[in-house]
Amino acid sequence: MRCNVLFENSTISLWQIVAVEQTFQQTPPGAPLRIARELIGQKLAAQEQLARDGLHASTAAQTIGQARFGLATSATIEAIRLLESQAAYAYWSAWHTVPVIFPKNDLRRVLDHWRTFGTRISQLSGSPRLAVNPPDAMLNYLYALLESEARLAAAALGLDPGLGVMHVDSRTRDSLACDLMEPVRQQVDAYVLDWISREPLRREWFFEQRDGNCRLMGSFAARLSETASTWGRAAAPLAEWVSRTLWSTIPKPARQRLPATRLTQSRRQARGGPCSLAAEPAPRPTAICRICGAAISLGRRYCAACAVTVSKENLIEASKLGRVAGHSREARYVKAKLG
Repeated sequence: MRCNVLFENSTISLWQIVAVEQTFQQTPPGAPLRIARELIGQKLAAQEQLARDGLHASTAAQTIGQARFGLATSATIEAIRLLESQAAYAYWSAWHTVPVIFPKNDLRRVLDHWRTFGTRISQLSGSPRLAVNPPDAMLNYLYALLESEARLAAAALGLDPGLGVMHVDSRTRDSLACDLMEPVRQQVDAYVLDWISREPLRREWFFEQRDGNCRLMGSFAARLSETASTWGRAAAPLAEWVSRTLWSTIPKPARQRLPATRLTQSRRQARGGPCSLAAEPAPRPTAICRICGAAISLGRRYCAACAVTVSKENLIEASKLGRVAGHSREARYVKAKLG
């Protein structure tokens, strides 16, 4: 297995690099397995919580919990990948019927398969790539932002972002960045779930290509890009912990100092799992009217003009219910009793 090597101050010699590779291959359970267990363990714990509390899918949460419990006895990275895939199937199945809200005036231009989350696997690619509905397109874009932040974090610590632990090395991706982003994915998921559960999506924020690929309009993508610092802050402690875990496998003088914590500025030595920074809330989505889609203040459901219309409709419906109740058997009995 290939490994990541710290290049801080260019003090690592060739024999040290070879020693690291031998450590990765020969030391059970070894740094790669420890890193994989920690990162995937955090990911599954977050998935389990979101499935139970956000999606209200107790069966899926139980399945994910069983997979997380199995990580402790997993002896290979392949076994960890298998548990991760089993949990992912249960997790994304719980998203299938999540409704996607659009303003009433936009509904005539909204495709039927855009109104629920559906499957995470695109019919165009057989993978999450090339999304066919708005929530998947949002997730793909936010994951790309997270991957960029994870890549920057790895590079800032002297790690090669292309040499991964769980993800197989490939020229088409930075495998270590993909490893680092795994525990943070659920923060992105929770952000999107909270958005589509609380606020409508505007039809004008998305467009569909001829092949059915759903894409983000530039102005909406720019708004989502404001969350990049949130994902970078979440990935920073993970990157530093991985850096120190790999550093611990390299032969070195006993008094050599630990790698600098450039990202978190934490002076505490990492023991056990990675520490965490104080959570930075991602920018809240823009509140829009559920009738016309105009921007409104947070906490409101309708703009001033639509609120008047909705109030009139509610009064009319209330009066209809009142007339029906006034002619019911109970109402006639009360009237007769009162004389």
